[in-house]
Amino acid sequence: MAHLETDHSPPSSSDHSSDFSGSVSSDGDGDSNGDHRVSSSGKTDRNSSQDNTQGESSVGRESDPSSSKLIKVEKSRKSRRLVAHFFDEGHLEEKHVIRLSSLDVFDLTTLKWLKKVATVQDDGTVKMEVLEGIQPESFHFESGIMVDEAVDEEPLDMADVPAIPPLQIVMLIVGTRGDVQPFVAIGKRLQEYGHRVRLATHANFKDFVLSTGLEFFPLGGDAKVLADYMVKNKGFFPSGPSEIHTQRNHLKDIIFSLLPACQDVDPESKIPFKADAIIANPPAYGHTQVAEALRLPLHIFFTMPWTPTSDFPHPLAHVKHPIGYRLSYNVVDTLIWLGIRDIINSFRRKKLKLRRISYLSGHYSTPPDLPYGYIWSPHLLPKPKDWGPKIDVVGFCFLDLASNYEPPSSLVEWLEAGERPIYIGFGSLPVEQPQEMTRIIVEALEITGRRGIINKGWGGLGSLAEPKEFVYVLDNCPHDWLFPRCMAVVHHGGAGTTSAGLKAACPTTIVPIFGDQLFWGERVHARGLGPPPIPIAQFSLENLIDAINFMLDPKVKERAVELAKAMESEDGVGGAVNAFHKHFHQSKTLAKTGFSLSKRGFSVRRLLHLSKEN
Repeated sequence: MAHLETDHSPPSSSDHSSDFSGSVSSDGDGDSNGDHRVSSSGKTDRNSSQDNTQGESSVGRESDPSSSKLIKVEKSRKSRRLVAHFFDEGHLEEKHVIRLSSLDVFDLTTLKWLKKVATVQDDGTVKMEVLEGIQPESFHFESGIMVDEAVDEEPLDMADVPAIPPLQIVMLIVGTRGDVQPFVAIGKRLQEYGHRVRLATHANFKDFVLSTGLEFFPLGGDAKVLADYMVKNKGFFPSGPSEIHTQRNHLKDIIFSLLPACQDVDPESKIPFKADAIIANPPAYGHTQVAEALRLPLHIFFTMPWTPTSDFPHPLAHVKHPIGYRLSYNVVDTLIWLGIRDIINSFRRKKLKLRRISYLSGHYSTPPDLPYGYIWSPHLLPKPKDWGPKIDVVGFCFLDLASNYEPPSSLVEWLEAGERPIYIGFGSLPVEQPQEMTRIIVEALEITGRRGIINKGWGGLGSLAEPKEFVYVLDNCPHDWLFPRCMAVVHHGGAGTTSAGLKAACPTTIVPIFGDQLFWGERVHARGLGPPPIPIAQFSLENLIDAINFMLDPKVKERAVELAKAMESEDGVGGAVNAFHKHFHQSKTLAKTGFSLSKRGFSVRRLLHLSKEN
């Protein structure tokens, strides 16, 4: 989900220090060909004979045009020095090279603090160390959210909401099948209110979206390529130099396709379309930029926490001390921004005709006044008390696929021939060693004396040397049909698969591969619904056997049934639609007034609320 660009370049023959390169472009959007390589020792190599200082200046630049070249050169020099001091051998391996495109003058204090608190790990998450001297009572963000004040729950009461006419709504959704499916359910419910809904996502899901009766518009990028990349690199670092260009083009294709999705004619029917409102998930990256340019109301929905809170850290961060939980959200946000800033600014300048966003602008992705809706059950993870009324936890959003599913007769016969099986699958995520994982799964089932269903998915699991009576290998099957027929489930921990298993009262083992999957694995274990998560690198015969035995404990099943009954009263889809309607008029007013992502600067002192004496 988050990306920083890296190369694995051979180390210099003269020393073993890590090299870091920063491309400095004249307009700040990553189009320059003049790259500068900066070693961790501070030495600079120029790939071009001089600094690239030509090109059009950014909107709103206050400097005198006659001195712009001198200022640009001075910026690039300072930027290179700061990059050299920001990163060192302790943060990356010897062969890694970070590419930071189109660097401006940094906030030196910010970079020093980031270096102290954050280190990107091999699993693609961010490890944070809490700084000394920060007191909980003085730790807050200027986000309009008070840290130490409880916020009363605001029910999704529609009685006082003014009538909303039929709208043309575009949903900008990036991710795998599990990311897309909840929005299909929301889109279908919005249609029932008379709205015209266009779901813009990857072409991989065109048939799926169209089959549900929603309009489809293709976004750039290939969902399978994205999944392959995220599994291989755990979200942050490419494993080889050849992947950098490919992945950046992938992200650029996604971002640059967002504007057509909001205003181009329907590709099939040729019926005109002009969005009145935008619903998006954060991995779309450019959704706030489009909303700003078109002055459209925007509502963010997501399946994982993305709003700062003191209750738990960002799902992509490891933070031991609760004091650092809120800070982790801004640190992750900044690291993502480091990787995509040049693409975003190119999109803003060339396609949207907006001014650039400064290097470390706060809230680059979402202005603090925009509404958020979170797609998970409050019975699994309650809404934090420091989230205000513009943030809703609506519940899991389920799409009914079981009622129209016709299972193969062989599957029905196999299910009826014995006790309920254990489901093992990783959905649309590939796995790097499918044959070895299949061997472990089969042996664990045999040793524990259990039957199992192995879902092939995109990972290619289930290649058996010879058929096993206690194993059924499955291609695709709706979770809402299959999981109620299983005794337990083992999967990657995507929010959609997790919700389906919990709704079916299945004890759950999560084998996280990247992203928020570990976060949900920890939530499941904390509720006593399954064993501690097993990271994919620790997936072994012994660990899987222990996990199966844990799930077979009757007390675990009792807790799973209890949660499933509590979830029966939830209507996540209805909650999401109500939240959209509830916030629409205020969001429309904000959009007409005009929000800007380029006004607020990133300040460590403001983030930590430190006085000058500190």
